[in-house]
Amino acid sequence: MTVSQASFALPRLNIYATGGTIAGSSASATDTFQYETATLGIDKLIAAVPELKKIAEVKGEQIASVDSNDISVAILLQLAQKLHQDLAGDTAAAVITHGTDTLEETAFFLSLTTKTDKPIILVGAMRPATAISADGSMNLLQAASVAVHEDAAKRGVMMVMNDRIGSGFYITKTRANTPDAFKSVEAGYLGLMIGLEPHFYYLPQQPSNRPYFDVSGYKELPRVDIIYGYQSTDTALLDAAIENGAKAVVIDATGAGSLSTPLLERVKELTAQGFPIVRASRTVEGYISVPEDEGTGSGFLNAQKARIMLMLALAQQDDLATIRNYFK
Repeated sequence: MTVSQASFALPRLNIYATGGTIAGSSASATDTFQYETATLGIDKLIAAVPELKKIAEVKGEQIASVDSNDISVAILLQLAQKLHQDLAGDTAAAVITHGTDTLEETAFFLSLTTKTDKPIILVGAMRPATAISADGSMNLLQAASVAVHEDAAKRGVMMVMNDRIGSGFYITKTRANTPDAFKSVEAGYLGLMIGLEPHFYYLPQQPSNRPYFDVSGYKELPRVDIIYGYQSTDTALLDAAIENGAKAVVIDATGAGSLSTPLLERVKELTAQGFPIVRASRTVEGYISVPEDEGTGSGFLNAQKARIMLMLALAQQDDLATIRNYFK
């Protein structure tokens, strides 16, 4: 390659597909609800956005082709390990296409298990690719544009959708149907897309309380279940989770982590025995902190993110005091 050619060489961008609505289709162009997810492969997703070739040297790889509710621990580990391997080389950035229902869980997992200054962007769609007003192609192009932008480095894992740039650590799905489905309710967005140009609100920064877990060589993680808190909750679901093999439990509790009297007493018993229980909240916003003999508060994490944190923490140690520190 000559100096002239090298000066205009496009950055290498890997796009990893996992399925979801962004790869979904329906027999009707007006059907945005009763469609089938994960019907289109990575090659078709890339071919639908020819503008990608103008901004990057694109390589596509199909990691999975599933509804995001079927994203397994094995897929999460494969993604983290693949990113570690590929971004250690001359790949400039990575984009992951993903179903929106559990996108925040994968984004949070990768925030905790990747260690690179290179951009990692998750992207999805709220309407299938066959819809008249499909949002997937523009979302993908914007995600790629952020990924290869010089200002995107050292910001950790991000999500790009609906003209918004969000932190993979803080982003959460707050709407079930419309394209503006994601928010960072406590931390705010990182930036805004104007066409294909990202405008960041802040200088590069990582979440202040983000630990790093090295999952190299891991093939599985300890099972952690989530149960729900409500009026007059008994201990049946908690006990069933433990009997079925859960190594820890997250309770999606009411208010600031409140529990019914019977459930609280059972949590105290299990905590005294060293069994990890994290109490999150059904509310959208807030910080959860509880007395140490009554479990562990999830801090700013919702139940699904607390589950991810707990699985990774348990994979490396089972000391309750050490695990508790991850949620402060």
